[in-house]
Amino acid sequence: MTDIPPPPQPGPAASPPGRLISLLVAAVFFVQLLDSTIIATSLPLIAADFGTDAVAMGSAFTVYLLCMAAFIPAAGSLSERFGARNLLVWAVAGFALSSLAAGLAQSFPGFIAARAAQGASAALMAPVGRILVLQHTPRSGIVQAVATITWPALFAPVLGPVVGGWISTHLGWQWNFFINLPLCLVAILLFLRLAPNRPSGSVSRFDLRGFLLTSGAIVLLLSGFEAFIAGFGALPAAVLLGLGLLAGIAALAHLRRSPAPLFDLGVLAVPAFRLTTLGPGTLCRISINASPFLLPLLFQLGFGLSAVEAGSLLLVYFLGNLAMKSVTTPVLRRFGYRRVLVWNGLAAGLAVAGFAAVPADAGRAGLWVLLFLAGLVRSMQFTALATLSVAEIEDHQRPAAMTLSAMSQQVAMVLAVACSVAVIRLSQQVSGHFPEAGIGDLRIALLVLGATGALAALRFLALHPDAGGEASGNVGRRRRRAETTA
Repeated sequence: MTDIPPPPQPGPAASPPGRLISLLVAAVFFVQLLDSTIIATSLPLIAADFGTDAVAMGSAFTVYLLCMAAFIPAAGSLSERFGARNLLVWAVAGFALSSLAAGLAQSFPGFIAARAAQGASAALMAPVGRILVLQHTPRSGIVQAVATITWPALFAPVLGPVVGGWISTHLGWQWNFFINLPLCLVAILLFLRLAPNRPSGSVSRFDLRGFLLTSGAIVLLLSGFEAFIAGFGALPAAVLLGLGLLAGIAALAHLRRSPAPLFDLGVLAVPAFRLTTLGPGTLCRISINASPFLLPLLFQLGFGLSAVEAGSLLLVYFLGNLAMKSVTTPVLRRFGYRRVLVWNGLAAGLAVAGFAAVPADAGRAGLWVLLFLAGLVRSMQFTALATLSVAEIEDHQRPAAMTLSAMSQQVAMVLAVACSVAVIRLSQQVSGHFPEAGIGDLRIALLVLGATGALAALRFLALHPDAGGEASGNVGRRRRRAETTA
């Protein structure tokens, strides 16, 4: 990249239908992500109705996660075959019907089967929704559009348990699922009205072998991490992880030599996509995703707060995420992706590590400030990673890019918990804090995960100074500044 391209032409970031589609996809994402966490506080009530225990009900989470992971690899290929609009409508319809089945379930196996169907539908909603948004967004509007559809990932995990607890207490746990029906119906009608369907003109045969190998690899890897988190022992976890790695190697070999692979690995040749989706991007997401898991433990086990008090503190974290959303686009336009990802990434990692230094008797005001600031930089980093990952890919690469991105994010979410648990258990071996972790063990986990994110941010120095400049508008600023000084 030797010449600085001209600045993007002034005008709206996207057409009115494009903006409406972005908002609609964001709403669908919010429903899907909220559903994945909303039953956390409802498990005892659901377990009581089915005559089982709350621990066994944890399989509702695991089944949802694994079925979602299993079908993500097919999203890009299916969207090219059937069109992103049609596939998203089918996925939302499947999600609505499986939500109805979950609410009407009369037995534990029936409920688990419904959750499996929900996970399979949700697997297609996220990557296909992003493809649909990008189809209706010019490159100059990518930052705003992707920032819009990113906010559910920031807020839903925080709001889910709170909303689920309220609904279960006042309406019954079944309404956690029934509320999806009218929302999904409205979304389907609006998608059909606003978004034209654009299937690919030339579609090859579906790569079944690639799907089975890729899906098997990610399911085995996530199962291994889940086995480790659940404390099933090192041997079962190691066996699952080993099988997952072997399946992953076989999948990579197949995708590289196949004339019509499930998704094209050539998109990894784009530096901005590679860095934000793999390597440093994944490590940053692991660091940031660890916070919603570690902070409630710190507040309850370390500080002795109740679940309600800990939840109220996390709402301050949520407010920080929300406050940053209105300024992410101007910040990226002013400073560019490389500087934002490096300096904000350092701040995000230090913020996670900073909670380790908070004393148990700290005043609420200081803790609120740290939570709010941590929420600000978390939101900025998530948005910068999400928007840069699509800023420099070509139109024909979008299905593959969105599929790989969704797979990477799914693995990062599980790894965040797995790495946190691993550090806590290692610290317990040294400190002798059994069966529950002590505040020192939690502090060490926060330090390690925070340092991981901060160090990973330095890797973004490898980005070109103008990376993503056409999407953010920063290239135009740099060119005008250069002309002024010349």
